[in-house]
Amino acid sequence: MANTFSSKTFDGSSTNADTLMTVYTVPGSTTTIVLGLSLCNLTSSAIEVNIEVTKNSGDNVKVTKLAQIPGKSTLEVMTGNKYVLNTSDILKVKSDTANSLDSMLSIMEIT
Repeated sequence: MANTFSSKTFDGSSTNADTLMTVYTVPGSTTTIVLGLSLCNLTSSAIEVNIEVTKNSGDNVKVTKLAQIPGKSTLEVMTGNKYVLNTSDILKVKSDTANSLDSMLSIMEIT
């Protein structure tokens, strides 16, 4: 089994409000450990964000719901936590404000 550390990003500077943005989809034959997730508010006003995981099993779960990020600030979501994602699981983020949210995901893929 190989362990590969990687980062995934999503530039949300030209995304409509309330649009789910796919940050990462777990590839086939892979288990992924989510090590960190930072969400940056690109605007000067507060925004509300949702993070959700669509599981291969069919469950859609919220990691955060309506978390507030002050203007020009960053929210570190994973502080001290780890999440395990399996093949075909998808991590998505959404902001209530257009063109407002950049995402940086740090992961370890086990293949």
